[in-house]
Amino acid sequence: MTRFGYTLMCEQTGPRQLVRDAVRAEQAGFDFQVMSDHYFPWLDSQGHAPNAWATLGAVATATERVELMTYVTCPTMRYHPAVVAQQAATVGLLSDGRFLLGLGAGENLNEHVVGQGWPPVNVRHEMFAEAVQIIRELFAGEYVNFPGRHFHVDSAKLWDVGDPPPRIGIAVSGPQSIRLAAEFGDALIAVEPDGSLTSDFDAAGGTGRPRIGQVPICWDPSTESAVERAHDQFRWFAGGWKVNAELPGTAAFAAATQFVKPEDVADSIPCGPDVDAHVNAVKQFVDAGFTDVAVVQIGGDTQAAFLDWAQAELLPALAELD
Repeated sequence: MTRFGYTLMCEQTGPRQLVRDAVRAEQAGFDFQVMSDHYFPWLDSQGHAPNAWATLGAVATATERVELMTYVTCPTMRYHPAVVAQQAATVGLLSDGRFLLGLGAGENLNEHVVGQGWPPVNVRHEMFAEAVQIIRELFAGEYVNFPGRHFHVDSAKLWDVGDPPPRIGIAVSGPQSIRLAAEFGDALIAVEPDGSLTSDFDAAGGTGRPRIGQVPICWDPSTESAVERAHDQFRWFAGGWKVNAELPGTAAFAAATQFVKPEDVADSIPCGPDVDAHVNAVKQFVDAGFTDVAVVQIGGDTQAAFLDWAQAELLPALAELD
């Protein structure tokens, strides 16, 4: 049975409102909630970037039922993997075991802030593989020493970690990350409804594990307003992840998408009040073999009205997909 989730998007909402939205989304009936982990918004018009981990701690204590996860945290530059392991273990305890640690190789947009440059993609993948191994070992609750090529860990130990520890989801985009997810991950994470990702994950040994996707939508009573808002705040999405991972700041995303038209955004993101259009966007992931799909409602100031609509119309319609 497919589970449907809600995205707490740090780039478009401040921390106190994110906590309120999390509570309301749980009341609305969403099965799980994912939170982005950014130092920057994608575009200036989004206007926010609170610390995800502090906010997750508040969300964990304000909610009771929904599973929580990062979508996704990069454990290689802005955070050392040993620090990520400690943060995740703490949120796992605060949420009574409802937390899944979503990990990915990151974007220049967020990781350049520590002043270490942005490595080429092959180096980033090496760093990511080491980081995942370190986190997995620390979750066992024993002392860890790790003399890696990119990371060193000296007698680290998590003194507060749940039993079982948080599960790990790994974001994938191709064969290398799929193999890593199958070896070290408890779940696959992706942002495209690509059935080859899920089938390759199964072939690599991931059969039976969750496959978690995410899809942007822009609900609004006015289709025109929805298209305008999606173009203003989400046209960065048009570049694809190979481009998005490399751009260093909001000005770069604005320049790279200056020729993207509102109709271009509307062609890839459902906009307006038609529930069937939004359901069809989610259905693409369901048809591609995803077990869990989180929606992103574009526009931080629209969340309250969106969640009312989702409870009344979207979630009942999504339930019919099963």
